[in-house]
Amino acid sequence: MGAQGRAVQVSTTNLAEKLGVAQQTISRHLIKLERLGLIERHLTARGELVKLTDSGTEELRSVHLGLRSILEAGVPTVISIEGEVFTGLGEGAYYISQKGYREQIIGKLGFDPYLGTLNLKLKSNLDLQARKELDAYPAIELRGFKTGLRTFGPVKCYKALINDKAEGAVVTALRSHYSTSVLEVIAPTDLRDLFKLKDGDKVCVKVFIPSSQQSSA
Repeated sequence: MGAQGRAVQVSTTNLAEKLGVAQQTISRHLIKLERLGLIERHLTARGELVKLTDSGTEELRSVHLGLRSILEAGVPTVISIEGEVFTGLGEGAYYISQKGYREQIIGKLGFDPYLGTLNLKLKSNLDLQARKELDAYPAIELRGFKTGLRTFGPVKCYKALINDKAEGAVVTALRSHYSTSVLEVIAPTDLRDLFKLKDGDKVCVKVFIPSSQQSSA
């Protein structure tokens, strides 16, 4: 209806008829979307003005990429992403040292991880788009778990080759402090030491997209 670029007039009655659901259902969905920050709503005498937020647009883009990869069989096998090394928050070692993650990394990725992540800042539009598209592709998933009162969420992983030399993996959602402009890489060795890296150095990561069978294993 064009709500991505501007606010559009929406009648819950007409929308309910188009989607074949009750008007109350549409109203609940709109309220929920607003609470999630995916749309903005303004009530008027003629109905509601609705506009997608930036988060809503990104959510649609992610769904679109996922559907396109299924319908067009366009999932690539390898994606190359380049980023600049920067010093992170120092929490990678804490998360990777958790038994619940570490054992799954060994079992599913095939290596015992060095306790830390290599953090890469993505600068080019091409690399930023490639990172966003990862979320729509199949991944090797580490299950979430609980330890005492702490809950650790699931993590998506992709096997990777760093600088055409070191095997490792890209991980997403180890923590929520970083946006999709950052790539986090783990490996069986200290990548900074291996490649003599310092902040600002560029690193190329070849990310391998697993098949649907591999991702569910």
